[in-house]
Amino acid sequence: MSLFVEQSFWIFFIITVVLGGGAAYMGGRALAQGWRPIWILLVYMLIFGAGVRFLHFALFQANLFSGQYYISHTLILIAFALTGYRVTRVNQMTEKYPWLYEKTSPVGWKDKT
Repeated sequence: MSLFVEQSFWIFFIITVVLGGGAAYMGGRALAQGWRPIWILLVYMLIFGAGVRFLHFALFQANLFSGQYYISHTLILIAFALTGYRVTRVNQMTEKYPWLYEKTSPVGWKDKT
């Protein structure tokens, strides 16, 4: 098939992108709110990627030990988690230290000069 879709695009979209991506985004937010380092997020998403693969296996009889789909789905989860982490961190830095930083975009800040 393709790099991301094993059986059906809609199964991939609902399980990996909507459910998994939403949970990964919230996990990234939670880690940022706890001021945890970003490497922990990567470790958690490796474990969570295995959980998403298990959902594909248990619900839709997909191959559980497919390295290609594990890697591609985990990269999608990491992208969602990093987005949640970064958006939350930007809000933290600009709200807690308004005299030092100002928001430049939803995922960036800069020093006030």
